[in-house]
Formats: sequence, structure tokens, C-alpha cells
Amino acid sequence: MSQEIAVVGSPDFTTGFRLAGVRKFADVPSEEKATELDAAVEEMLGDDDVGILVMYDDDLEHLSRGVRDDVETSVEPVLVTLGGEGAGSGGLREQIKRAIGIDLMEED
Repeated sequence: MSQEIAVVGSPDFTTGFRLAGVRKFADVPSEEKATELDAAVEEMLGDDDVGILVMYDDDLEHLSRGVRDDVETSVEPVLVTLGGEGAGSGGLREQIKRAIGIDLMEED
């Protein structure tokens, strides 16, 4: 059973999570996003200990199409994105729905 939280992103993004006790992380400096982000995300997706993958929402734009599709459709680990231009209540609602399998805010 996957129990670890992993964080991928810039050192500024991952630092707070590391201070909070997250042990799995990948720092990807801004100037290396185009080349290093795919590899870091693929590594976390392949780690059986990772249950939740946290990324900055705008970083999804820097992923290749294949890796982006993999991470967005992954059930375990589930992707949680924070911040950025695309973040909003609809995005969080979809993330929760994907993580637990039901829509808690479904209207009758």
C-alpha cells in the first residue's frame, strides 16, 4: 500500500514540503524544466511507495504529452496540483473525485 507523499518542482516549491517532513522530492530548477521534469515525474510514478504526487499546477505545461497523460490519469499515485493559473475549485474537485472514486459535491 502506497503511503508516501512525493513533491516535484522548483526548489522554492519543494522546500516547504520538505520542512513539513516530506522525504521524497525532486528539485527541478527552472532553467532545467524542459529536460529534467519528465524524468523526475516518471521516477515518482514508478515508485511503489508513493501514493500522492504533489506538483505546481503550471509545471504540468512543461511535461511532454505522454508523461502528462500518464500523470493526469494515474490512480496511484494520485496527482495533486497546487497554485498556478489553472488551479481552482473545479480542479480540486476533480482531484478529490479521482482520488476517492466518488464526487462528494454531486448535486441530486
